Amino acid sequence: MDALASEEYASQSKLLQEFTNAPSIDGAWVFQTNNEDRSTAMYSISQTNLLANNKRKYILFSHIMRNGTNLLDFKWSPFPIQMDGVSAVVPSPSGSKLLVVRNGEKGSPTKLEIVDQSHVEKEIHVAQSVHGALYTDEWFHGISWNQEETLIAYIAEDSPEPKPVFDDTGYRKEGSSEKDCNNWKGQGDWEEDWGETYSKKGRPSLFVLDINSGEVRAAKGISRSLSVGQVVWAPPSSCGRQKYLIFVGWLEHNGFQNTPRKLGIKYCSNRPCSLYSTLCPFEESDVDNAPASDSKLEPASVAINLTPSISSAFFPRFRTLNHARKILHGKSLIIFNSKDGKLLVFLSANRAVDSGAHNATDSLHKINWPSDWKMDQYLEITDVSIYLTSELCQIPIVMCPQDGCFPGLYCSSMLSNPWLSDRCTMILTSAWRSTEVILSIDVLSGKATRISPENSEYSWSALAVDGHNVLAVSSSPIDPPQIKYGHQVSLKDQTCTWVWDEVNNNPLMAANNKVKALLSHHQFSILKIPVTNPSDDLSDGGKLPFEAIFVSCKDSSHKPTILVLHGGPHSVSVSSYSKTSAFLASLGFNLLIVNYRGTPGFGEEALQSLSGKVGSQDVQDCLTALDYVIEGGLIDASKVAVIGISHGGFLTTHLIGQAPDRFMVAAARNPVCNLSLMIGTTDIPDWCYAVACGSEGRQHASESPSPDHLRLFYQKSPIAHISKVKAPLLMLLGGADLRVPISNGLQYARALRERGGEIRIMMFPDDIHEINIPQSDFESFLNIGVWFKKHLSISASDASA
Repeated sequence: MDALASEEYASQSKLLQEFTNAPSIDGAWVFQTNNEDRSTAMYSISQTNLLANNKRKYILFSHIMRNGTNLLDFKWSPFPIQMDGVSAVVPSPSGSKLLVVRNGEKGSPTKLEIVDQSHVEKEIHVAQSVHGALYTDEWFHGISWNQEETLIAYIAEDSPEPKPVFDDTGYRKEGSSEKDCNNWKGQGDWEEDWGETYSKKGRPSLFVLDINSGEVRAAKGISRSLSVGQVVWAPPSSCGRQKYLIFVGWLEHNGFQNTPRKLGIKYCSNRPCSLYSTLCPFEESDVDNAPASDSKLEPASVAINLTPSISSAFFPRFRTLNHARKILHGKSLIIFNSKDGKLLVFLSANRAVDSGAHNATDSLHKINWPSDWKMDQYLEITDVSIYLTSELCQIPIVMCPQDGCFPGLYCSSMLSNPWLSDRCTMILTSAWRSTEVILSIDVLSGKATRISPENSEYSWSALAVDGHNVLAVSSSPIDPPQIKYGHQVSLKDQTCTWVWDEVNNNPLMAANNKVKALLSHHQFSILKIPVTNPSDDLSDGGKLPFEAIFVSCKDSSHKPTILVLHGGPHSVSVSSYSKTSAFLASLGFNLLIVNYRGTPGFGEEALQSLSGKVGSQDVQDCLTALDYVIEGGLIDASKVAVIGISHGGFLTTHLIGQAPDRFMVAAARNPVCNLSLMIGTTDIPDWCYAVACGSEGRQHASESPSPDHLRLFYQKSPIAHISKVKAPLLMLLGGADLRVPISNGLQYARALRERGGEIRIMMFPDDIHEINIPQSDFESFLNIGVWFKKHLSISASDASA
């Protein structure tokens, strides 16, 4: 590295650390107090620790105080509490207790700590022979307290099957529990996992902890072919007993031709799943004492599928119970009303399952839950037909939304307690074109209201519900997240509107002040891009305009521009804050972030229009968006770079091949470069058929593709255009990527080098598809910034820093 390059690395590294050091909010909970005008909020916060190559985790508290004139005051704790080695924290429903999870590493036991106000009440060590690490990700994750706060249900990796043991005389029939110098454990049968991010995790299973005894029991009657997640407790029966657990189950028989195969599940809502019910393992069952011949009691001994009539059901939420907490002689007494909470609401991705698209429009459903339900009792599923107050029609799926109208539900997560105090209105965060919005939905009538500001281009996300109020965050590409507090205000015409207050003295914003200063000279807007020359076979929704988020510097027409492309292709870039995009903007680049057709949040027809047309329709949309800002005089056409990850990398390498004279430089992170190679190595081979062949390709999908399909896969891949590439390419690869294995990128890079192209390859051996290990993430974007500045010749005076 010469002196000039070394200086550039040092300068950009210092700048990138300003963005990396800023803390982020991972979640929040709100607890009621005996004072109706006061509540307590707890925030889970993380901050990147580059030297340790992990994230510091903190807990921060604030007291929320309101009065009759709607004046709001937040009193913050002076310092956050660091949670070293903590995998998850989950407060009890009343907020009087806290579960702290410390997942064991390298065979050590998992620690479950029960914190009761000022002290650790109990610490339970769970050996690996009982179960492995708890699942704390957003998909399988499920940690649920019962209402009495005596039991906790959770999802953990089942203990592995015993391995054969050998010594110097050969196979030991009696086996051995521990390896020593005189024996070794064999490998046994290979066990399939759930793909990307779930390496060596293939059996998420249900367990229940009895807090008083410290005993952990596995739920009974669940087939080993069923992976479970998202567990919640069913409401207590009329006698006050809370004995049923509701969970989501994924069968492993979802391979081609219904063969056993755990296809990758990360980012893939199209995996069939159902809601199941099982008995709490601590609940004494009549089955245990019944004669073996008494078949009438058999259903209680096995998990029951509650949603057999639909192909997808997840994020189960019961309408919350009325409960209050009283302190008697220093101990908490939970009082609840068992007549409430008899409604089970859940989301479904039927459209994704039926079409094969890895994400599609969600639908909302409900089940009336009887007070004394028995496991052999049929439950009827009802659609919640959602309509906005300004729209008359009620439909579960929006196919072709009119301009500005509700585009449908697109929810990647759901609050553990999404209910307002009326207990029939739930709060959801959903993609709405290029923004995220907060919706309130009355699950009885289907009436929906967009409660985040309708005229805002910022993205909004709900953190927690506080009675009839909502705690949220709002951000934009140039504004770090700001905590907001929403409440309803009655108007003179008898209607209500939502008002959002900025939270005062927010200590998190102090860390973001320098970031805000770096971005103070930038602006952003959301552009509507008309579809040029739409084909006759397109649906009406496929002909609607798509969008791009344009982040610009002052005098943007003279600054270089980066075309930023999301993956999926059925994912979305929303107008929220991203430290990496903000870093690139601070270097003096304009950003054109394109939500090409196929992006969720624009209606089902627009999303499905891309099926079978990758490499053509999505490529054309990217070029159309680029033409739009060039023709509008917003950017310099001679200074354009392009970057993308996964399918965004697919588009990046397509663009520099199909339009080689339009891009000066490119960077691709774990790109899909050759579908015909990917089909035999990825954890999602069905994706190759869906994007290249359309939904009809599913019936021909096979682990051994036909020559015709392999030819089609190659023709739709960037490698088919590699001979035309001119732009220098930086390729960043995660060595542990199971989604787009490194062989895909390496083949393309070597072929480009063979043809005399300029290519630089960076490998992160231990990282996965996202390249999200802190040091890897830091180094990758530092090199992207240096690479782009080198090839776009940005002077120091051009950079906003």
